[in-house]
Amino acid sequence: MSFNEIKQWVIGAVFGVVMVLTVVLPAQLVLIMGGTVTDEFPQTPSDFVPTVRLVAFTDTHNRNDNVALAVDTAYELFDNDETYAGVDAFFGLGDFSSVGGEGDYERYAQTLNEHVREETILVNIHGNHEFKDDNYKEYFAKYFDHEPDTVTDVNGFSCIAFSGTRSMTEWTFTSSSLNWLDKSISEAQAKADGKAVFVFQHPHAWGTVYGSTYWGDPQLNVIFNKHPGIVDFSGHSHYPMNDPRSILQTSYTTVGCGAMATFETDKNLLPGHHPDGYDKAAQICVIEADNDGSVRIRAYDLLSGSYINDYYIDNVNDSKTYAYTYKNLKAHDEAPVFAEGTSATAYKNEGGEWVISFDEAKAADGYIVHNYDITIKDENGKKVFSDKFVDDYFVIDDDDTADFRIGTDTLESGKTYTLSVKAQSAYKKNSKTINLEFTAQ
Repeated sequence: MSFNEIKQWVIGAVFGVVMVLTVVLPAQLVLIMGGTVTDEFPQTPSDFVPTVRLVAFTDTHNRNDNVALAVDTAYELFDNDETYAGVDAFFGLGDFSSVGGEGDYERYAQTLNEHVREETILVNIHGNHEFKDDNYKEYFAKYFDHEPDTVTDVNGFSCIAFSGTRSMTEWTFTSSSLNWLDKSISEAQAKADGKAVFVFQHPHAWGTVYGSTYWGDPQLNVIFNKHPGIVDFSGHSHYPMNDPRSILQTSYTTVGCGAMATFETDKNLLPGHHPDGYDKAAQICVIEADNDGSVRIRAYDLLSGSYINDYYIDNVNDSKTYAYTYKNLKAHDEAPVFAEGTSATAYKNEGGEWVISFDEAKAADGYIVHNYDITIKDENGKKVFSDKFVDDYFVIDDDDTADFRIGTDTLESGKTYTLSVKAQSAYKKNSKTINLEFTAQ
């Protein structure tokens, strides 16, 4: 990291902390703690007929093969959909580059031009990685046929795409661009006539969805809190959509859209963790709405060809009926459970590392096991290893074991050890600790 990048990071961090503590945090705490606990989450009714379908993806970082896969798959999924056929628009939420160079724009735009059909609306926005190059406005104008900040009418729905203008750092926006966002939302809501108003930008609003306390922008909260009922989509954090915290409703709805290149999670409340399998990232967000304020949001995993979750909002304009509040989501989460007969093994991989493998704990339906706390003791009860591992819950496959690398010289072949393991859910609910005996192979 260069000196200039470090300076920008420090400036952005100080600005963000000051803004969070003085402006955003008090209001956000009130919003997050609101809502009621419901008996169950809403199901999409059989008579729900959308009048628009949008597909959003984010943080492709030069993985244009995944961009092509996303577009092609969306058409395959919906070309012959009996309820509502087709895709009306694609939204790319930024960080299609890693350094902001013109070549990245060119290759990304070429991929889209080769795969997105002429009749389908295509909207892109800048992410902070595009802001790394001072020519970001020039490149955008050259390769895309709309403004970086734009409002697009898609079947009568206002879709607000906000790139913003870089301010002090690549993570902050100018006041004039934020004023544009504020005004655009006001104008869209004034003419919505009950329809949902959709907003798309790169960073999360701070303190909303999973990853936003590290990678969120408090400048957005100031705007969004003035506009109840909007439905907002963002990226930047790379945090997987499998995590139920990727949706949150306060006075409005916000959704984190995962990533298309690599995943990131937190570990021990610190960001920047890349667990095993983190490079298996290719998720899109499918958004459907009708003219009466109903919205359906689904996450789709491109690599496994399966839906991850399915959220239905009966009326985005009535926050009293919101089901995806922090309080309700946490209330429906349960402590993970290990099945009877759970066992553990230890073996060395090709790299000479010891791998601990045990049967995964089961989470509640629609929820995940986020991490495992493990401790290993030898035959004399001496602790030889202890750590927390983030599960690869974002990898959709038939593997029902949790596998973690613990170093090359932690264990001795032929010796017997005791593994103590505790599973933790997304909302910090802990399983019972189980003790499993194994012999290092």
